[in-house]
Amino acid sequence: MRIAFVGTGIMGASMIMNLMKAGHSLTVYNRTKSKADGVVAAGAVWKDSLAECVREAEAVITIIGFPKDVEEVYFGPEGILAHAPEGAILVDMTTTSPRLAKRIFEEAARRGLQALDAPVSGGDQGAREGTLSIMAGGSKEAYDKMLPVFQAMGSRINYMGPAGSGQHTKMANQIAIAGAISGVCEALTYSRKAGLDLEGVLACIGAGAASSWQMNNLGPKMVQGDDRPGFLIKHMLKDLKIALEEAEAENLDLPVLALVEGMYETLTGQGRQEEGTQALIHYFE
Repeated sequence: MRIAFVGTGIMGASMIMNLMKAGHSLTVYNRTKSKADGVVAAGAVWKDSLAECVREAEAVITIIGFPKDVEEVYFGPEGILAHAPEGAILVDMTTTSPRLAKRIFEEAARRGLQALDAPVSGGDQGAREGTLSIMAGGSKEAYDKMLPVFQAMGSRINYMGPAGSGQHTKMANQIAIAGAISGVCEALTYSRKAGLDLEGVLACIGAGAASSWQMNNLGPKMVQGDDRPGFLIKHMLKDLKIALEEAEAENLDLPVLALVEGMYETLTGQGRQEEGTQALIHYFE
């Protein structure tokens, strides 16, 4: 398939590599051209503008930063909706607002395009290894057409329902992570105060009922003081804010979500927004 891919950051670059390995033809665009150097060297074709990138694509995939960026990339005068060819499938894999996903879907339909919201989970490791969890919303017809493409990037791929359903599922994912990662931080903080060997604690409780992806993958980084990002704090904070907004719109009280969002706000105020989410451990220090 001829795929235009917009966003060549930590996640996007690895996803592009896996798509090319699967035989797809990739044109790419990113606001900072240097971030696309690796994928261009591997065979992707750079385009100097967003409009040029998407003009001949059968599918357009975006994974960028924040909802405002998604809105600009899709709805701007040089954006995807204005320049994608009729019949193209637009797939936003950014974690963004379910309401924005519905707007994209509706405007795409008016222009003879199809759209899916298909956010991912699995971090930089999942992107590299092609084992992402992909949760898709939109038309089932478009999902079925894109499934072989998704299979090049992920190992757990699910159709969740109409437009916005993928983003709602990702919000549920981030809500669950918020509780899990804060639980790991509290367990390690308690263990340190008790004088325990932290690596030993992780080896012991990480094999039992307390086990989680957050504990087994980010717990060792917390112990080692490794704050390098697999998933940036600023992006996690963005996700938690969206989840809170959606919860408030439904009159839901989610106190753990609100508490962890506040913790990440505190770390952002300390200048840690470019660190990985495991740096939450510093809140407890």
